Amino acid sequence: MNTSTKDTARRQTLIYDTTLRDGTQGGGMSLSVADKVKIAKRLDELKFDYIEGGWPGSNPKDIEFFNTMRDVPLRYAKMAAFGSTCKKDTQPERDENIQSLLKAHTPVVTIFGKSSPFQVQEALQTSADENLRMIADSTGYLKSYGKEVIYDAEHFFDGFQMDAEYALQTLRAAYEAGAAFLVLCDTNGGTDFMALAEMIRRVRAELPNAKLGIHAHNDSGYGTANSMSAVYEGADMVQGTINGIGERVGNANLVTILANLYKRNIATKGHIDVSQLTALSRFVYEIANLPGNPQQPYVGGLAFAHKGGVHVDAVLKNPRLYEHIEPESVGNRRQFLVSDLAGTAHIEALEGFGIKKRDPIAKVVLNKIKGLEHQGYAFEAADASLDLLIRSLRGEDTAIFKLVEYRINVSRRTAGESESCAVVKIKVNGDEVTTMAYGDGPVNALDLALRSALISKYPELAGLRLEDYKVRIIPEQRGTAAKVRVLIESRIGDKRFGTVGVDENIVDASWKALADSFAYAHLLIQASARVAAVRH
Repeated sequence: MNTSTKDTARRQTLIYDTTLRDGTQGGGMSLSVADKVKIAKRLDELKFDYIEGGWPGSNPKDIEFFNTMRDVPLRYAKMAAFGSTCKKDTQPERDENIQSLLKAHTPVVTIFGKSSPFQVQEALQTSADENLRMIADSTGYLKSYGKEVIYDAEHFFDGFQMDAEYALQTLRAAYEAGAAFLVLCDTNGGTDFMALAEMIRRVRAELPNAKLGIHAHNDSGYGTANSMSAVYEGADMVQGTINGIGERVGNANLVTILANLYKRNIATKGHIDVSQLTALSRFVYEIANLPGNPQQPYVGGLAFAHKGGVHVDAVLKNPRLYEHIEPESVGNRRQFLVSDLAGTAHIEALEGFGIKKRDPIAKVVLNKIKGLEHQGYAFEAADASLDLLIRSLRGEDTAIFKLVEYRINVSRRTAGESESCAVVKIKVNGDEVTTMAYGDGPVNALDLALRSALISKYPELAGLRLEDYKVRIIPEQRGTAAKVRVLIESRIGDKRFGTVGVDENIVDASWKALADSFAYAHLLIQASARVAAVRH
């Protein structure tokens, strides 16, 4: 590789996230507009350089997302809309896809085009010259509207190996028309990293002033290796997804790549804090309602796990004997799986609650969290439940009611229609309140009944809204008796928060998460009232 480590370390690599677009093409991956907004805000906070929000010309959800993001200011990241070049025999001003990209009102537009006569003939069914025209006209047209245009050269490495000169012509067409970046895509994920490096050298020789990017897929397990290889060869931008989520076996994993860049002392332009990588990885898994990979490099639950014998003895003497990086540097922790020794867990979360490692309550809180995690709880996207847990362990009573009982009845008629009815009996400040409600399902009926009972005593809770509801079977359990984890996203005013409940019974798990959401909303209301009182 012709780029020295010293030269690479001096450069700042741009990070382009496509979780919200390419990532959503992965099997089992589905994000609501609200989910996408939450992830976008998190990436912006961490100073990712670009966030690809979706393809507005392909579906209504992405159009809604871009419309929503107009009222969600980003402090650092640039939002990008994604789409194709104009269609064959069509001018950009008459092309619906190109026009939808303009209507997204993003500062950046990323378009993709074909890189080989084979792709042009088989997929576009047009001529090689017409493909070059489509690339140049689309890039130039979007540039004329003040857009920063990123050109994704789809199937570039496969195309280069078929017809290197034509692949280079496609890049020249985009570059000469004003593309800010030329992103070389290993779309099928089958390119070897050594061959990829040689091809990038040829591109750099032919287009020495162009800024290059890499977009790798992981079909041969080389997604990270190809991305790092491109960086070593001078690529300015790396595209990928959080946790490598994506079509087929996935995209290059930005979490792993960022940790590798940190290890090699290669800075990102936003100086992304890699100590937040574990939290980011788990946050996206939770939002997407996907099980995490315990053996994921750097951030997996077992990434720094040691199991008995020589390894544990050695790590206790010096962790570097069996660890290539400090777990804490990426926000993870060390584990000893067989012994009863354990590292300090979740300290990064507890510090946000004013608890230091040496505080007497730290061990109590940490052990409680570990015990609950063993039962299936996950607090990465349940900040409110974690807050309530810590308050209770400190001796604070946050409960606003006591449950007497609740009952759920579900009836189904021969026509297939079903009806759910919930009866909730609670005690609030010594008074017993009983309410009944009908809902679209048992959980909805339970929520409505509890809400009605509490609002009769706490009218201010009428503003609480249940924004999202996710259910996951705990991976360690199997069969119809498996435990389930319920994650609820709620909002009151401009405050959003998450709560979690775990039980063998989905209704009981939902009840726990619902109860936490009302208790936490009440805390927020009280805190807001205290602030208002001080101001007056």
